Amino acid sequence: MTMTVAAELVAALRARGWTLGVAESLTGGAVASEIVSVPGASEVLLGGIVSYASEVKHTLLGVDAQLLEAAGAVHPNVAAQMADGVRRAVAVGDRPADVGIGTTGIAGPDSPDGQPVGTVHIGVVTPTAHAVRSFVFPGSRGEIREQARDAAILAVLEAVRE
Repeated sequence: MTMTVAAELVAALRARGWTLGVAESLTGGAVASEIVSVPGASEVLLGGIVSYASEVKHTLLGVDAQLLEAAGAVHPNVAAQMADGVRRAVAVGDRPADVGIGTTGIAGPDSPDGQPVGTVHIGVVTPTAHAVRSFVFPGSRGEIREQARDAAILAVLEAVRE
């Protein structure tokens, strides 16, 4: 039986002694759900926030209001700020999560701001790195969200392994 990428992520986080916070927009909780499906995920996953509204990105995750106003919610810097902000948002006591991930994008069927449907930005913040990956995924709304979920889990796994 092969280990899923989510299971590999849980194992990698456990091996480093790191915890994780997840901030999701277009994936709507699918990233956290996939991670939670792994036995033992509770050892590393502190929590997640579905921040679909821009106002929630700002108030709960600390995404810069001027950035949201100027660039909209689907922007690489928004994903990075979501990833950084969720670390603090799911803190236990005074200890933030070691790793944060943020997903934002346009799953369709329409684009509210003219960017291509399928545009996805994934931010990952670890104690040693900050990274954003951007994609334009093909397919239906559901297919785009699944691809974004899978890419997000893979992106954080690769960052944790660095």
